Amino acid sequence: MYWLTEGIHEAQNRWMIRIQHLCHDYPGVRVLRDVSLQLDAGSITALVGPNGAGKTTLMRCLCGLERPLSGSIEVDGIDVIEEPRRSHERIGYLADFFGVYETLSVAQCLRYAAAANGLHHGLDARVSETATALGLADRMTQAAGTLSRGLRQRLAIAQAIIHRPRVLVLDEPAAGLDPEARIALAALLRDLQAQGMTLLVSSHILAELEAYATHMLIIEAGRVLPLQALALAPAVAASRQLLLTLAAPAPTAPLVLAAQPGVAAVRQDGSLLHFEFHGDLSAQSALLAALLAQQLPVAALQTVTTDLQQRYLDTLNDRRGVHES
Repeated sequence: MYWLTEGIHEAQNRWMIRIQHLCHDYPGVRVLRDVSLQLDAGSITALVGPNGAGKTTLMRCLCGLERPLSGSIEVDGIDVIEEPRRSHERIGYLADFFGVYETLSVAQCLRYAAAANGLHHGLDARVSETATALGLADRMTQAAGTLSRGLRQRLAIAQAIIHRPRVLVLDEPAAGLDPEARIALAALLRDLQAQGMTLLVSSHILAELEAYATHMLIIEAGRVLPLQALALAPAVAASRQLLLTLAAPAPTAPLVLAAQPGVAAVRQDGSLLHFEFHGDLSAQSALLAALLAQQLPVAALQTVTTDLQQRYLDTLNDRRGVHES
């Protein structure tokens, strides 16, 4: 899908989306409260929060479909509020309840979406390229209404990206998909990111967001919490939790482990040794070699990760604990 990289803009200071002090009201209700955030170019951000927290409203404001009460929104350096039509050239949007023209063929749907986004020259080539990238090349003459849910989802995404946007915003994209289609969707979103696109994805299915998201943004009662990076490469992580599994009892193992460079906070749980490690992958390799040289019966050494759902719950619990104290 090399075609997506054409025209991708190098955003100033690495950010692609910047929102400052955004507030939005519906009659009698404040839905967004002083929302400020920046999302880096080339990131996939999982937007998560309870029902009614403001996720869809934030996305619609970002896409220029709702006019906020106050604040500013920039996408790729363009003021979305002041120049909504121009910003639409940079943004692709897939709503929670997306629609396709069921009586039109796949090719006709894509041609219409391309023309609606101002593409009039080279339209046939763009339609063909987009259909191939989304796995729809063999469905061009099929009526959209006869497609499976997964293929309709791909068609809707194809319509959203046919104008080669810098940013793709997806609201509950996996809703209604079977497991195989959800796996395919995750792979597709990773491919789009690899081609330089910046994605913001809302979903209640946190385990699936974990398959492709690089960051997590929690929104609660109209306020956003600090953006969280979901993972650091082990080679660059300053500190991480490791787990050492022993194949047989070794009474001296905690002392041997604690004496190694970069090891701290050793805790034993039967044949498992939990500890904090400071060092890159080379240092971790040296640690393993040292433990084996000490004749410890090492069965496994692995990084301990916290899944996205647990991080989400921990963040909310910590926040509520602070408010209650």
